[in-house]
Amino acid sequence: MTDLVVVGAGAMGGWTALEAARGGRRTTLVDAFGPGSSRATSGDETRIIRSSHGADGLYTRWSREARDGWKALEDEAGERLFIRAGMLWFAHREDGFEAASLRTLQSLGIPVERLSPADIEARWPHVSATGLSFAVLEPDAGILMARRAVLAAARAFGGSGGRLELASVRPGRVDRGRLLDVRAGDGNRIAGDEFVFACGPWLPGLFPAVVGELIRVTKQDVLFVGPPPGDGRFAAEWTPSWVDYDASFYGMPVVDGRGFKVAPDRYGPVFEPTAGERMVDPETVRLTRRFLRRRFPALAEQPVVETRVCQYETTPDTHFVLDRHPELTNVWLVGGGSGHAFKHGPVIGRYVVSLLDGHRPDEEEARFSIAGGRTSGIGLRTGADSIVDHWDD
Repeated sequence: MTDLVVVGAGAMGGWTALEAARGGRRTTLVDAFGPGSSRATSGDETRIIRSSHGADGLYTRWSREARDGWKALEDEAGERLFIRAGMLWFAHREDGFEAASLRTLQSLGIPVERLSPADIEARWPHVSATGLSFAVLEPDAGILMARRAVLAAARAFGGSGGRLELASVRPGRVDRGRLLDVRAGDGNRIAGDEFVFACGPWLPGLFPAVVGELIRVTKQDVLFVGPPPGDGRFAAEWTPSWVDYDASFYGMPVVDGRGFKVAPDRYGPVFEPTAGERMVDPETVRLTRRFLRRRFPALAEQPVVETRVCQYETTPDTHFVLDRHPELTNVWLVGGGSGHAFKHGPVIGRYVVSLLDGHRPDEEEARFSIAGGRTSGIGLRTGADSIVDHWDD
């Protein structure tokens, strides 16, 4: 019998399994589709990694620490997982998320710059500063090669003695408040002393009574826009990752020739991750072109060369769920990534293993509890209401 069974091989589950195996636990990692699957929230090619989280010191520290974890995995894997492209936050007002982030980064000694609209257009003439008050630049931030990084973590897990299994499982037998095993569709059972379910969009379906109302799964469209022929300005060497917080858009420069990644960060419709068709909505294309005309005008009429559909698993306050099951003493639920968890993977894995080792959450970490009411709060990705809706076409 294994010491620990981790269900879900994305950023949260993969790093939990890796940290557990490195710490000496006999660990089995189970995933229904395999690491880096296109159905997984940790799929796709790229993710932003940045430290800005408004006034939230814990997430700011975690993301900075996680950056070191990803870079160490990059060195171990011997392949590029992190691109130091920088991260640019477009601020429409003086007193918003960006200003709070600037103060927090400065207080923690994390490199950051404040740029005027003129500075923006001088450094990146292909970026329009129309309507902006200023921008915040994180020079040490950038891009994670998401699918590649998840696969690298899975290989490192195997190299640390872990066992990876391809299976779709559900909680199995229970005895005196403890889960004994998980059961696969073919009837096979995997027993363990402890269990971590880090199943992303599948977590609410596995534990509907516990997190079914706490985590909402929505469809999120992503576009890749092809730059003009011979135009290299939008490559990662020349353009940073960016977030236009109040416009509810984010994106990344061209990496490996895949196009300029841009996505509306508004919540899409409720989505079923196994059978859901991953086709982007035409309205997404319309809104994206409206945004591009304002901020990246040279791309506004360029073709969409690829599309992706992923999902968010969002809690009301956008804080993660990292907590013990309220009725099963050897089961931990890890999820509610809320669109900003991937970058934190190494630290989340380390934190979950600390919980298994008996760590009691402190006051800051109480946010991750299942119990207690969670009220809607400030978004940790972008603003709740997009100003794009008020722009003229």
